[in-house]
Amino acid sequence: MTEPGTPGPRPATSETTTAVPFVPAYGTASLADLPGSLLASLGMPTANVLGLDPAERVCLFLVDGLGAELLAAHPGAAPFLSAHLRRTLTAGFPSSTPTSLATLGTGTPPGEHGMIGISMAIPGEGRMLNCLRWTAPGLPVDPDLWQPADTVYQRMDSHGIQPIYVAPGAFDGTGLTRAVYRGVRYRAAETVDERVEGVRQALAETSYVIVYYGDLDAMGHMTGWGSAHWLEQLTIVDRMAERIAEGLPAGSALYVTADHGMINAVDKVDVDESPVLQEGVVMLGGDARARHVYTAPGAADAVLETWREIFHGRAWVVSREEAVAEGWFGRTVRKEWLGRIGDVMAVPYGDCVIVASRAEPLESSLVGYHGSLTVAEQSVPLLGIRR
Repeated sequence: MTEPGTPGPRPATSETTTAVPFVPAYGTASLADLPGSLLASLGMPTANVLGLDPAERVCLFLVDGLGAELLAAHPGAAPFLSAHLRRTLTAGFPSSTPTSLATLGTGTPPGEHGMIGISMAIPGEGRMLNCLRWTAPGLPVDPDLWQPADTVYQRMDSHGIQPIYVAPGAFDGTGLTRAVYRGVRYRAAETVDERVEGVRQALAETSYVIVYYGDLDAMGHMTGWGSAHWLEQLTIVDRMAERIAEGLPAGSALYVTADHGMINAVDKVDVDESPVLQEGVVMLGGDARARHVYTAPGAADAVLETWREIFHGRAWVVSREEAVAEGWFGRTVRKEWLGRIGDVMAVPYGDCVIVASRAEPLESSLVGYHGSLTVAEQSVPLLGIRR
């Protein structure tokens, strides 16, 4: 079922033929369990699933792209973080930034908050929303309606805690920020020094602070994780965490975690150059490691069969119903969100990515990717430092 110029199945190795999805540990050890545990450590009446110790103040340092396996592979570049690495969590599916930010922002799995990818269908409208840029053809999408659940930050506010978010000013007021950070007081800080100082000031004003660093992920995308430039960023992150820890007030706790890990791609399959992969497909969403494939009416079964054949030994290809039943998005998926999930899900493993060179030229040119259900992308560190 292939055409000239269409990528056929690669020879399967023992590794690829035995690969199984690393399904997130929702309810026991996932990012969805972290917010409630942090609130419980501050004395709020929520479940402390992770068993975090009480603290008077908490700072959560979120490092974009700091996978646990990536950190463990380079202890010399991050001695401070490596010395405190005791525990890992699973990111959630897909292991992408908007999904994980919504998970941390609501304390619920993706199947409940509905942010199930970087780009996803707006059900019944024949168009897609890019959640990172918060753009969609046609009418704008209201972030309060797209992600309607109260955030953990709004719940904190109702208990007298005003959370402060320290991050680059460019993110302030964006649709994604509105969807996942409702209830925070935004404190713009551009440089590392400004963010370290911003945390110090914020902890003098409130008992819950989030600080974000995204350059490690950006460098991983451009040059690959483990590259010299990536290692430079890892060293910056390590020193930033150490400086924040040094400035903690007495009785405070610093937790460091990430939204996902990363892999370096070698095997790129370009849907835009493959007529057989386009047959029966009306929209392609998600990202290169977690594709939502939206099909024409009546074409889902044929598309599923074709994609399974082509990606045998390179990707898990399942129907929407199978992905939901396997718990990829959580124990349940709200019926309102089902139409956001592709009729077919194609989730590469190994070093494979599914790109679309014409529709997504920048994304197709990257080196580092994430989104899948592999340990490298799912496993994120949870480090705790107390003062």
